Amino acid sequence: MNNSIGNIYRLTSFGESHGPAIGGVIDGMPAGVAIDTDELQRQLDRRRPGQSDITTPRKEADRVKLLSGIFEGVTTGTSIGFIVENSDQHSSDYDNMRHLFRPSHADYTYTAKYGLRDHRGGGRSSARETIARVVAGSLARQALAPAGITISAYTSRIGDIAIDRPYSELDLSLTETNAVRCPDPEKAAAMTELVRTIRNEGDTIGGIVSCVIKGCPAGLGDPVFGKLQARLASAMLGINAAKGFDYGMGFDCVGMRGSQAADLFTTRKDDGAIHTLTNNSGGIQGGISNGMDIYFRVAFKPVATLLTEIPTVDDRGLPVTLKARGRHDPCVLPRAVPIVEAMASMVIFDTLLANRCSRI
Repeated sequence: MNNSIGNIYRLTSFGESHGPAIGGVIDGMPAGVAIDTDELQRQLDRRRPGQSDITTPRKEADRVKLLSGIFEGVTTGTSIGFIVENSDQHSSDYDNMRHLFRPSHADYTYTAKYGLRDHRGGGRSSARETIARVVAGSLARQALAPAGITISAYTSRIGDIAIDRPYSELDLSLTETNAVRCPDPEKAAAMTELVRTIRNEGDTIGGIVSCVIKGCPAGLGDPVFGKLQARLASAMLGINAAKGFDYGMGFDCVGMRGSQAADLFTTRKDDGAIHTLTNNSGGIQGGISNGMDIYFRVAFKPVATLLTEIPTVDDRGLPVTLKARGRHDPCVLPRAVPIVEAMASMVIFDTLLANRCSRI
C-alpha cells in the first residue's frame, strides 16, 4: 500500500476511520519556516465532521498534536510528526455491513486485494484519512505564503446547480460565508437546500470543486513524466470520491480551433514581464507553469453509502438487501474544498523545492 506523496516535501500518513488516531510524518520541510498553529487548526476545522446540518453528524474535535519538527513556532528541518485522535467512533453501526459489499464503495475491492477488510467506517478507505493531508497541506501553504502563492478552492457545482461565471468574476472571500463553500450567495442557498432535500431522502449527490492558484512563478514542473498538471491530477484523483480532473479550458478545447485556443504572449509595460493575453492553458504549458493563474476543477461522485434499502451481495456472493446505518455525508463537496487546497499546496510546494535544482 502506498501511503506517501511527494518527492522532496513528502507526507507519509497512517490511521483508519475507527482506529485510535490518524497521523503522519512529513519530511523535507526546510528549517526556519514560521508556523501558525492556530491557522493549522483552522484548516482542520474546515474539514472536520459535524460542522453544519448538511455534513455528517459525527462529532470530532480533530485537535492536532504536533510531536516533532517544530520548536518555538519555527520548523527545525527535521521530520514533523503529528497525530489527530479519534474520539466519536460508533463501530457497532457497521456490524450489519461486516460481510456485505456497498455498491460503488471500496468494500469489495479491498477484500479482493487483501482478503479481508476493516468494515468499521470503511477503515483506511474512509475519507477520515484526509486529516493527514490537511495537516501537511496547511504547513505547505504556510511555507508558500512568503512567496506570494495563494491557493483558493470553492464549490462551483452541486447536482444541476452550478456557477456560470469564471473565477475571475467571483468574490472568493465569500466562500467561507455559507455551509457549502460557494462564493455565489444565490447559488449557495440553492445548493444548500438541494443537499438538505437529498439528505432527507436518504440519498447523496455529487458536484465540482474549482481551484485557483495565484502567484505561482514560471518554471514549475518537469517535462515528460513530471508535468505539473499530471502531478496535480494525481493528487486530486487520490482524494476519496474524486472522479474527474481538468485544468484550463479542459474538455472545452475539443470544440475550438487553434486560433481560438492560443494564448498570445505580450509584455507588461510596467516591468517588461512576459505574460499571456488569455489563459486558456490554465497557467501550464508543456507541463511547466508559465506564471499565469493555475486553475482546475475536480469532479466528485455522490457518496456511495446510501441510507435507503439497496440490493447487493455478501462476501459469499449471495444476494442480500442492505440498509446502511452510521453517519455519512450526503454530499462531500463542502468538506472537500479544504482537502483540494491542501493537496494543491503540497504539490506546488514540492515542485517549488525541486525547481531550485533545475539550474545553477
